[in-house]
Amino acid sequence: MNRILACRELRARAPQTALSWFSSLNISRSVHGLPFATVEAEEISGSQPAEVLNLVQGKWKKTARWNTILDPLNGEPFIKVSEVDETGIQPFVESLSKCPKHGLHNPFKAPERYLMFGDISAKAAHMLSLPKVFDFFTRLIQRVAPKSYQQASGEVYVTRKFLENFAGDQVRFLARSFGVPGNHLGQQSHGFRWPYGPVAIVTPFNFPLEIPVLQLMGALYMGNKPILKVDSKVSIVMEQMMRLLHYCGLPIEDVEFINSDGKTMNKLLLEANTRMTLFTGSSRVAEKLALDLKGRVKLEDAGFDWKILGPDVQEEDYVAWVCDQDAYACSGQKCSAQSMLFIHENWSKTSLLSKMKDLAERRNLEDLTIGPVLTVTTETMLEHKNKLLQISGSKLLFGGEPLKNHSIPPIYGAIEPTAIYVPLEEILKGNNFDLVTREIFGPFQVVTDYRSDQLPLVLDAVERMHAHLTAAVVSNDPLFLQEVIGNSVNGTTYAGLRARTTGAPQNHWSLETQGELALGPQKQ
Repeated sequence: MNRILACRELRARAPQTALSWFSSLNISRSVHGLPFATVEAEEISGSQPAEVLNLVQGKWKKTARWNTILDPLNGEPFIKVSEVDETGIQPFVESLSKCPKHGLHNPFKAPERYLMFGDISAKAAHMLSLPKVFDFFTRLIQRVAPKSYQQASGEVYVTRKFLENFAGDQVRFLARSFGVPGNHLGQQSHGFRWPYGPVAIVTPFNFPLEIPVLQLMGALYMGNKPILKVDSKVSIVMEQMMRLLHYCGLPIEDVEFINSDGKTMNKLLLEANTRMTLFTGSSRVAEKLALDLKGRVKLEDAGFDWKILGPDVQEEDYVAWVCDQDAYACSGQKCSAQSMLFIHENWSKTSLLSKMKDLAERRNLEDLTIGPVLTVTTETMLEHKNKLLQISGSKLLFGGEPLKNHSIPPIYGAIEPTAIYVPLEEILKGNNFDLVTREIFGPFQVVTDYRSDQLPLVLDAVERMHAHLTAAVVSNDPLFLQEVIGNSVNGTTYAGLRARTTGAPQNHWSLETQGELALGPQKQ
């Protein structure tokens, strides 16, 4: 009875507690600006460099080793990242080793933590809905991974909506179990979503907020203790988000945050014996991790993503706009960016390509609709262009020149949005195929066309590609859709007149969190 009364008292006090939290938030904001932030996005510069620290065993710490990050737009050393080397991983290893295999919580242990994370999600979502906080993260993303305000704010918006999805009771609903009748009286089979325990999350530079937050929260919801490593070029964004999450109630000991090079992180993963690692990045590193970790890894690696325009020509302006967005938004630095465009002969007779060219030429550095490429140099992209142009029948459709009048440092790429036409028959030749389907993580795409009787050749081309991440089939012809979708495979295929390769809607994440991102096996 005393326990029942205590629970009733807690429930009665809950609205008041929430009200007190929001009241204190408003007071803090009016007096201190952003109470969680340690930087001002607009003030980070060579004369006022920001510092990024590591979080281990509940404390933010510096190391003796600093990695200086250059401003992608002007080359100034504007961020100092405190990086851990191989001699400094032991505190992280010890912290992870203290987390048992059954996790920090599970359906039979500390179930109140499911509710705690529902509250944290609600508070964090509210924070990201505040214009000043929303703008802070948008601007911070722009500083380290230059993209247009619209693209950067979209990342913040999706993150906020994800957190809203898991407010209240939704975290424990994510842990929903199942029961199956047994063979005889008294026998039943029950399955539960169970944590792995100590886990690791490694994320890339191109989505410095959205990818790590969604993956981190999915791991935490199910009771895991994660160590998070974000590409050092952009880790300041997630460091500030970690501070926001702590402000919203996340226990500071629940997550380890490390800055290091790849070699150090690889050593840490092996010594800490993490029971699962979620890696988003290059296929080369992914293949190494799969071997080193003996399969205890979930991967999202490269994507040479294709789009096929079907025989039914409609909404030419809209399709041209989507093609431009898919290929060149974020300067093509999306794993789902449009790498190859197959145009049906009916579309070839329209002004589609000229409209794509006009849209591409509107992009500029002033509004960051085109910008620095952080993993591929200008020389590499121009060299690839020249090799493609040596293929018989190929031609430059637009772009193909370095950006002018800028101060982007030479360690990064700076090239106009580029499209190169290569005949379909030439693409399929053995000595050309690997070259044409090489992924260039920048504003670069290959375009080809086909006749109706050449659709089997198109399907052969997409079958031979090895990185089946996203694809789009732009058509409302049901028979055409059935033929292409039934004879291709991708992580995600968008179909219909509005099909695109990028811009995954927010509702994807609520589904995927129940699988990959939850970082938890089923327990029976």
